[in-house]
Amino acid sequence: MALAYETSVPAAYRTAFLNKVITICNRLGIDPNWLMIVMRFESANTFSPSVKNPNSEAYGLIQFTAVGISGLGVTLDQLRAMDAVSQLDWVEKYLNPYRGKMTDLYGVYLAVFAPAYIGRPDAQKVYVSPSKQYTANKPLDTNNDGVITVGEIKQVISRYIPAGYSAGSITTDQKVLPIAAIAVIIVLFFTLKRA
Repeated sequence: MALAYETSVPAAYRTAFLNKVITICNRLGIDPNWLMIVMRFESANTFSPSVKNPNSEAYGLIQFTAVGISGLGVTLDQLRAMDAVSQLDWVEKYLNPYRGKMTDLYGVYLAVFAPAYIGRPDAQKVYVSPSKQYTANKPLDTNNDGVITVGEIKQVISRYIPAGYSAGSITTDQKVLPIAAIAVIIVLFFTLKRA
């Protein structure tokens, strides 16, 4: 099955971009479709490294902000000047601290949008009016009550899951499997070594 929104990635760099998304997601332990859905949403379906949020100073594939990238060793100007494939390295660096917490599409999106709220209940308030953050993200307030909740964020991002794809969930079994496989290999190694 093709990656979600892969045909929206400009043809000039599509193959390199998709290959890098898969590699990054393997290292992060997330479904590459989740990252594609998040980048599609954040970049307004452009997959452009320089696209700007019209309501804030956020740019690029995951709408990097000056606050969000502090400590990464890169500036917004540098990120905007990169090509999309190169900017994916910074997407990975940004998401890396949340590895293991991004167990579904919503965890990936919250890591990008408001990492402090990963795993919080749907009723959790994220941004409240009046505030700069609320104004910049007002479309996420689906019931227009002046409060953006985790549940509303999930509701909006779920609209961008293409048919045949899932918000998914990484189960404990999926996380344990690689450890069990390593244990089997070690046992086999020592068993064969003795023989």
